[in-house]
Amino acid sequence: MSHPFRLYVLGTLAPAFLILLALPSGDALAQHWLHPDTTWRTNQSMFRGMQEWPDPNEYRNAAGSPGPKYWQQRVDYVIETALDTTTHTVSGSEHITYHNNSPDALRYLWIQLDQNVRSLEHSRTYRVRGALPERINPRFARFLGLDPFDGGDEITRVQLVDASGKLVDARYRIDDTIMKVNLPEPLAPGASTELEIDWSFRVPDNGRGAKEKVRDGWLYLVAQWFPRLSVYDDVNGWQTDQFLGRGEFYLNFGNYDVRITVPWNHIVDATGVLQNPEEVLTATQRRRLAQALESEEPTFIVAPDEVMNPSTRPKTSGTLTWHFKAENVRDFAWASSKTFVWDAAGYRYAPGETPIAVHSLYPRDAMPLWDKVSTRAVIQTLKTYGRMALKFPYPKAVNVHGPVGGMEYPMVAFCGARPRDGQYNDQLERALISVTIHEVGHNWFPMIVASDERKWTWMDEGLNTFLQYYGEQDYAKTYCGGVWTQTDDCAYPSRRGPAPKIVDYMRDPDQVPIMTESDLIHKDFGNNGYAKPATGLQMLREHVLGPEAFDEAFREYAEKWAFKHPQPADFFRTLEEGSGENLAWFWRGWFYTTHANNQAIAGVHVQAADSLLGSTDRGRNYYRIEVQNKGGIVMPLEMEITYDDGSTERFDMPADVWRNNEISFTKGFFTDRRVVKVELDPDQAYADIDRDDNVWEAPSVEGETETGGNR
Repeated sequence: MSHPFRLYVLGTLAPAFLILLALPSGDALAQHWLHPDTTWRTNQSMFRGMQEWPDPNEYRNAAGSPGPKYWQQRVDYVIETALDTTTHTVSGSEHITYHNNSPDALRYLWIQLDQNVRSLEHSRTYRVRGALPERINPRFARFLGLDPFDGGDEITRVQLVDASGKLVDARYRIDDTIMKVNLPEPLAPGASTELEIDWSFRVPDNGRGAKEKVRDGWLYLVAQWFPRLSVYDDVNGWQTDQFLGRGEFYLNFGNYDVRITVPWNHIVDATGVLQNPEEVLTATQRRRLAQALESEEPTFIVAPDEVMNPSTRPKTSGTLTWHFKAENVRDFAWASSKTFVWDAAGYRYAPGETPIAVHSLYPRDAMPLWDKVSTRAVIQTLKTYGRMALKFPYPKAVNVHGPVGGMEYPMVAFCGARPRDGQYNDQLERALISVTIHEVGHNWFPMIVASDERKWTWMDEGLNTFLQYYGEQDYAKTYCGGVWTQTDDCAYPSRRGPAPKIVDYMRDPDQVPIMTESDLIHKDFGNNGYAKPATGLQMLREHVLGPEAFDEAFREYAEKWAFKHPQPADFFRTLEEGSGENLAWFWRGWFYTTHANNQAIAGVHVQAADSLLGSTDRGRNYYRIEVQNKGGIVMPLEMEITYDDGSTERFDMPADVWRNNEISFTKGFFTDRRVVKVELDPDQAYADIDRDDNVWEAPSVEGETETGGNR
């Protein structure tokens, strides 16, 4: 039995009082928190559990997984719509089947009318606009909407199907961008109801869906175009946040059966699988399409010299109706124009699989850039996201060029980046690569992993921007030697991702936490919702958890929440469970606050080892490097030591070094060599906002001690 008042230290038996002499005394033994509140005697550690997260329940468990009683609603649509190119109007009639899978009886339904964001009568966005600045650049004046477009949904019929199958008029009320439809009887759990709505709207010149006149004529990108059921879930009840134009959308999964009637000379593509190719495509086009799907190299289905040639259409007057069906999607979008060039290719994850059809549609104005980049960038997205999240589950992926700079819908992306007079530079090529990967990537987040975009921008934009970074790097490796200037290893100059790219934003005192609802982010929406969460995840993958642990957890999140509705805590908990790490310190600092990382060298001290231990067996010198945490968050502590013989040594320490003292930590080590330089965060991995105090260099005279960082 050991003596109760002695401890073993460094392999020798030492009296307890010697240990006490070696410890700090007085205030140094007190807890040092970054954000102390002395009025409350509570746990204020950055490492404490996340009290902000909701308690686990039978719908969402503590592992971040859907619980045993998880449920979600389902909505199926049958839609007939027509495009009038004279009045630039889309009109339609829809039959909706709403399945109540919740445990609650519902007395009414809420429906989204996103087109009302452009209605003078209904738009809150118009009504809350502030004054113009004193000076306006003429180049940008046209984007200010000085004469707001008066659009919006014209609702002409809302009827319910009663118990006998007859249509009866419904009582409904429009509240700006949402509409309440009262039910004659509560809709019981497990039951369904049917309703029909007729509507129309004028296609605007800009927005998430828009029209544009190009050299060969008008093209139309049609999105957020039909009344869609709001989500009723276990977290919000009815999610009835108004559409103000920035917080995007939160929708139910279901099946779509859509018929789109357009002028005879138009080419159409849309969410879902074309059901009547024999009626809307020529035999030549059907043959080309079948051949194109056998290769990853794009093939023209409608070549540039065939645009608007009557021989490329099955008829030469009147209209054609294109029929599409889509299963288990949360939305539907389409594009139509007589100006489209169309190329296609196919991609398989494994030999023998049915190829995923990859389509690109663009006017001749978009050449030569789009025919070179678009389809290849879509295929790269399928590869990268399939590896890092989950394989693309849908039968097709489409990229369409037009007036919408970048927007996403199931199987359909709208992207900008257009050459001028047939010319483009490296920057424009990279812009098309990046926007294509980003918008097609949104198929995963939030079209498949269907988070609430109306509230949490980062859950779709941040996760997608994180994966976009890796997609860009993969594209550069695949097409190494492309037009843009590249480094020897073909690295892509990504705009977002690695930590150095977020440092300027982290210095800004006027920001809000990532965990701020979309419509409450008052400035720098891109950095808050896209860049900062993407950088945080890149830090976690590359420097905190490591790629293997991170990737396993991230794939688990994507797979278990595919075609479901995750909340923020579900993501956080899944990454912790899958990686085996308690990451409360990271979520709290990076996602829930606006504090920054700022580590500083406070002093470098050397002591003769024999004065410490009575021998030099472990080295002649014992160095103590004191680091202060001057920022408001904790991060891992990494330092690189340079010795007088030119050699270097790394000390990579986890964030746990700050557990007992979040303000200061001293690293000690023995060595025979003399330290001439110390650098914190040598890889610039943790977005340190002041690198001037990250480097210490030894004085010229050996034996002197210098404190603080210097360069």
